[in-house]
Amino acid sequence: MGYEERTAPAKPHRLVIDERARLTVTGVEEVGSFDEDRIELVTVKGRLTIIGEGLHIGKLSVETGELSVEGRVTELGYEDERTVGGFWSRLFG
Repeated sequence: MGYEERTAPAKPHRLVIDERARLTVTGVEEVGSFDEDRIELVTVKGRLTIIGEGLHIGKLSVETGELSVEGRVTELGYEDERTVGGFWSRLFG
């Protein structure tokens, strides 16, 4: 009998935007930084930046990886994990 490595199944990643006033994100691994204009997250699908006005985190569950945000959402952007780094590493990496 061989050794089997067991890994936890990946959390599902989903974005649900309701009227650009409420946003629910699943698959959140970490909240990097946040203020009323910008929230930066690490998700199972890469870094996610939420830009808007009057943003506040309503709910964050580390166990389930769920985050809810209220405020006016104006922009969402992803950055793959492999491109994280400085300008030079992206240019020459």
